[in-house]
Amino acid sequence: MTAVTTGVELNPDEKELWRSFYVMRRQLEVTLERRLQSDAGISGADYEILIALANEPTQRLRAGQIGDIIGWEKSRVSHQISRMEQRELVKREECGDDARGVWVVLTEDGNRAVLNAAADRAEAVRQYFFDVLDDDEKRVLAAISTKVLDTINPPICSEMNSPA
Repeated sequence: MTAVTTGVELNPDEKELWRSFYVMRRQLEVTLERRLQSDAGISGADYEILIALANEPTQRLRAGQIGDIIGWEKSRVSHQISRMEQRELVKREECGDDARGVWVVLTEDGNRAVLNAAADRAEAVRQYFFDVLDDDEKRVLAAISTKVLDTINPPICSEMNSPA
């Protein structure tokens, strides 16, 4: 078997750093997902949508807005919302000013679920992430995150940084 080459190669230190970062990020996601499911009974996908809705003063958003907030394609959001609607975590309501538009609305069950999950989620993030970093590491990580986000410029960051 031959190695895959692209003409652009990472040096051994870069390969190891990327592998380490990738594995850490993935394992952190898996750990947080398992804890969320066992402690709150919802998935990470449920939580992403519920927290987006809970943070909205009206507790309702369009699927496209949710997708922009959490970085998903509209079709993925729509499928997840359908699953959540079956469990009565969210509901769809017609948009009065747009006959084609639909609001995704947080239900009482969804609000309870996100409130139950939020405190444990924060505790888990603190335990598995913040508590293992010292203040200097946190500052460096914040600077690195900002540089990478500025480079890839995802839509949600552009919106957040544009003048209102």
